[in-house]
Amino acid sequence: MKYRRRIYYDAAQRAEIWDRWQRGESMSSIGRVFDRQSSSVFSVISPTGGIRPPDLTRNKRALVLGEREEISRGLSTGRSLRSIAFQLGRAPSTISREVRRNGGHVAYRAAASEQAAWDRALRPKACKLACHPVLARAVSAKLRRKWSPEQIAGWLKRNFPGEAQKQVSHETIYRSLYIQARGVLKKELLDHLRARRTVRRSRHASLKRKGLGQVKDTVSISERLTCVEDRAVPGHWEGDLIGGSKNSYVATLVERQSRYVMLIKVANKDTGSVISGLIKHSKRLPKELYKSLTWDRGKELADHPRLTMATDAEVYFCDPHSPWQRGSNENTNRLLRQYLPRGTDLSVHSQAKLSAIARQLNERPRKTLQYQTPAEKFAESVAVIS
Repeated sequence: MKYRRRIYYDAAQRAEIWDRWQRGESMSSIGRVFDRQSSSVFSVISPTGGIRPPDLTRNKRALVLGEREEISRGLSTGRSLRSIAFQLGRAPSTISREVRRNGGHVAYRAAASEQAAWDRALRPKACKLACHPVLARAVSAKLRRKWSPEQIAGWLKRNFPGEAQKQVSHETIYRSLYIQARGVLKKELLDHLRARRTVRRSRHASLKRKGLGQVKDTVSISERLTCVEDRAVPGHWEGDLIGGSKNSYVATLVERQSRYVMLIKVANKDTGSVISGLIKHSKRLPKELYKSLTWDRGKELADHPRLTMATDAEVYFCDPHSPWQRGSNENTNRLLRQYLPRGTDLSVHSQAKLSAIARQLNERPRKTLQYQTPAEKFAESVAVIS
């Protein structure tokens, strides 16, 4: 059996690895820069969960390696601590403490003392969640409900204004999840995050766009009214299909103003099934809250005139290759992958199960709503028209 030589990175190489990782490069592309496998890059990034450790800096008043070497030479020749201190321009008490904490007159060694000083500098300050167990338990409970760290932080800030001990930043939650050495939040809670990664990915990492189909006789998104664009009035929706294995699909609808979500079980992605599902679901809403629908150019909406005729809702279509034009729906679809993972058979979910998933998502606070929930925001719209 052939064994591969262990790979080591020096400080400069490690710094470049972290720079590239923070810019959003993949481990494979970083490995190619150093002509090494991605696994060697993973060994650098994984111990801190993909979160760059802080650069260690020496206090200006701390002893340096050269001074420690002078201390070691002075002790070996029998000089007093006071004379060594005078030579280095240090206080005798500084030299005395240095020697005492590193083995005494006989066992003191410069290199070992220097390394011990850096090791002592690593001792971490206990994070907020470690100091406040009640807060940690509250965060864990919300994570199990599939709330994101940012939603949890925003919810705490909204519900406990002015109570710093009951608030925590989303960054602290992420760090406590990915850096297990903190010993605060269990690693199993990572499974409840939308992105189930073992390391935290840079926010600059690119996202792939999906291909789009073609539909005839479309009304372009550019023709939408201003009140739809600025989310001034409720009742305007964005829609899409999310796919699973075995040709299974679920239709997703998001109300633009409130970000309220509805999920619709469809037999497959042919236009007849999708349009029938959308028409049936629209009957559950007051007419005032189903005014328009914006979709991409997938062929599942080829029969869109039937939808307009049945619901009296205008259907708008994004420009080709521009799914970002219905961004609320795109963002929601990424959230839904926590509940409906890629590669799974979506046909096993009943409409009741899909409605329960939508309800859970609608009860999660959103940053864009000042941490109100979509359910609360949508209820306000219903109350206005009632």
